[in-house]
Amino acid sequence: MNSILVQDETDSFRDLFTTYYPFVVRQIMRIVKEQQTAEDISQEVFLSFYHTDRSVIENIPAWLSRASVYAAYNHLRSEKRRLTRQEKEAEGKELVAPSSEDTWLEKEAIEDVRDVLAKLDERERTLLLMKYSGFAYGELAKATGTEVGSVGTLLSRAKTKFRNMYARMRGEEG
Repeated sequence: MNSILVQDETDSFRDLFTTYYPFVVRQIMRIVKEQQTAEDISQEVFLSFYHTDRSVIENIPAWLSRASVYAAYNHLRSEKRRLTRQEKEAEGKELVAPSSEDTWLEKEAIEDVRDVLAKLDERERTLLLMKYSGFAYGELAKATGTEVGSVGTLLSRAKTKFRNMYARMRGEEG
C-alpha cells in the first residue's frame, strides 16, 4: 500500500516535471540569459519542489514560477559574491608582490652571500652548499674526503667563518 502511494507520487512528480520543465527554464532564462545555467537552476527548483509537500501548494505553476525567480536571483547574487571575492583575492596578490626596492635588496643580499662563499676555501664552501641543499653528513664526508665524525665540527667552523665574514661585509660587526 505504501509502495503504491510512493509510486503514485513519483509518477505524479514525473508528469509535473515533464509538463512544467520548459516553463521553469523559460522563467529562469528571463533573468539568467544562459541556457545551461537556466537548466541547472531549474533542476534545483524541481529538487526543492520534489521535497516539498505538494498537497499544501494551491497553484503549482505559480509556486514553480516564484521558486524559479528566487533561484535565479539567488544564483545571480552568489555569482556577484564570487566575482567580488575573486577580485579581492586578485588585489591581495598584487599587494603581496615585492616592491622594486625589496627586489633590489634581495638581489644585493644574494650577491653578498655569493661573494662570501667565494672567499671561503673550497671544502668549507662545499660543506655549506651541500648541507643547505639537504645532503646527509655521509654524503658531505664523501664529497670533501673527510671522516663522517668530523663533518659536524668542520661544518660548524664553516658556518661561524661564513657568519663573521658576512657580518663584516655588511658592516654589521660591532
